Amino acid sequence: MDNVLKEIHLKLTAFPNLFRDKVTAECSWSTPTYYRKMKAETPASLLSNAEKEKIVALLEEHITELQIYYQRFKRG
Repeated sequence: MDNVLKEIHLKLTAFPNLFRDKVTAECSWSTPTYYRKMKAETPASLLSNAEKEKIVALLEEHITELQIYYQRFKRG
C-alpha cells in the first residue's frame, strides 16, 4: 500500500477487535461475556488471577506484533 498513513490507521483501528478476539478465544468467552466483564462496576471480582495474567500476556504479544509490523516503515 502506498498510503502509509492509511495503512497505519487501518492497522491501529483494527487493534481493539483483534485483541478482543484473542482474549475471547484464549479465555473461552463469548463476545457478550467479554463486554460484560469489561464493563463491570467491580472488575477485580469478575476476573481470576489467571485471566488477568492471560489478558496482560495477550496484550504484550499483540503490541509486539504491531511493533514488528511497523518496523518496515522505519526502513524506508
